[in-house]
Amino acid sequence: MKKMLYSLFGAFLIMSCSTSQETVATQTEATVKKDSVEQVNSQKPKLVVGIVVDQMRADYISRFWEKYGENGFKRMINNGYHLKNNHFNYVPTYTGPGHASVYTGTTPRNHGIIANNWFDKEIAEKVYCVGDNSVKAVGTNSKAGKMSPSRMKTTTFGDQNRLHTQFRGKTIGIAIKDRGAILPAGHTANAAYWFHGKDEGKFISSSFYQENLPNWVENFNQSGKAASYLKEWNTLYPIETYTESGKDKNTYEFGFDGKKDATFPYNLAELKNQNDNFDILKATAYGNDLTTDFAIAAIKGESLGKDNFTDVLTLSYSSTDYVGHNFGVNSKEVQDTYLRLDQDIARLLDTLDQEVGKGNYTVFLTADHGGINVPNYLKEHKIPAGYFSSSTLRKDLKEFLGNNYAATNLIANVSNNQVFFDYNALEEKNINAKDLETEIANFLLQQDGIYQVYTRSNMLNAGFTEKRAKLIQKGFNQKRSGDVIYVLDPAYVSYPSKGSTHGSALNYDTHVPLIFYGNGIKHGKTYKETHITDIAPTVSALLDIAFPNNATGDVLYEILKTTD
Repeated sequence: MKKMLYSLFGAFLIMSCSTSQETVATQTEATVKKDSVEQVNSQKPKLVVGIVVDQMRADYISRFWEKYGENGFKRMINNGYHLKNNHFNYVPTYTGPGHASVYTGTTPRNHGIIANNWFDKEIAEKVYCVGDNSVKAVGTNSKAGKMSPSRMKTTTFGDQNRLHTQFRGKTIGIAIKDRGAILPAGHTANAAYWFHGKDEGKFISSSFYQENLPNWVENFNQSGKAASYLKEWNTLYPIETYTESGKDKNTYEFGFDGKKDATFPYNLAELKNQNDNFDILKATAYGNDLTTDFAIAAIKGESLGKDNFTDVLTLSYSSTDYVGHNFGVNSKEVQDTYLRLDQDIARLLDTLDQEVGKGNYTVFLTADHGGINVPNYLKEHKIPAGYFSSSTLRKDLKEFLGNNYAATNLIANVSNNQVFFDYNALEEKNINAKDLETEIANFLLQQDGIYQVYTRSNMLNAGFTEKRAKLIQKGFNQKRSGDVIYVLDPAYVSYPSKGSTHGSALNYDTHVPLIFYGNGIKHGKTYKETHITDIAPTVSALLDIAFPNNATGDVLYEILKTTD
């Protein structure tokens, strides 16, 4: 009996030990797997910050280099990777297409954002790239909140990150401009916020993302931060040290209503009532300060970069564009805006160090387009340049069609350097579209200020190798673009005689900065030509996620650290 009891007890001990060992082994295996997952996740950045500086020419880096501090642009370049020959590989070089292309990794040909505004052939009306009457404004009763990314046809790398992390990784978009916040954030963003000025002076959103503003946004809007910038705008440093820009008083700048000369200083508190109140901030350096303030509030309020699932913050500095349009790229105002932006970038990086941790985040900085020197300024210095009247062209084109086709209704719209046919009118008159393309192309080539002309048939059937023609073709969307495209002479613009603009395939518009900095990024520089569409695939490779669904750019593999 005792032997039997001992045998049963021994068997029980063996079973217990075996079970215990299996339990320990299972727990150890689970721990190893958990640690492995955390180790893999920890190798990725906890936060990716994409910075787009609206209308930043590539030469602003070198032009103002000696005046920049050590902790903004210089910190990113001295410790990151500077791609010095980075270009847009399509036209038009506008804000909407630019932001969409940075984050989708493709061109308007594929993502569908062919301009800021364009003629919609299906409804025969002009549409806005992020306008959406199906959504409600959030944070305002103004129609300024009725916006969404619905017209963008492809995904962003933020969308792919959301899908990859089962929507645990956040995406937040921020800008003064609605399109600068919405298109980068993509379709699956947790939120996009943009600044509504006028009499309100606050950041708003739309019901595409959420029904109400989060508490941290409400608190920011109620803090009086926007109102605090309605003060004097003077130069950051003594104006006589701004030797990298032209004379403060000149004939090339618009300025603000209520002030005779476009010269420093500007008393914004006194000028605001004649310049749409809070909207005046958009065209000053303080608009970038306000954007940075809000971005820092978002990093803290959304706890970005605090867990093992990568978050994405898309940040667009819009005021640089407003200042450039108002004062021109050679102005003291532009120089001051960039010297102050340098400090904003330093402040943002310091916040990321504190909130996310050094080495835990990745930042890239680029632009949505460049900008041209004021043509009147170029002409004064004997450089070929000038102005083109779009309204005169419409009038002359209508007269041409009346004389040659006995019809003035064959053209539905002329905009964005494109002519759109009215196909119903062509059918009624039994006019062949290809024949009309040729006739109008020949007419346009005879007009002063027009350099080249392409037709829809060219865009669909030709395989262009010449650089400028290739750029036009990559910006041509089969469904949304027009029937005849014309290109203005170099340094000719359809714009008022003051201030700078953009949109062309020339280097002053296509050549923009590109800097990568932080987690996973090597230190170095290159003069190899790269393209704006390479950014999204590169970030996707860094995060080891699927590329945006129609990305056509290349991975900039030489800038990425590898563990192989």
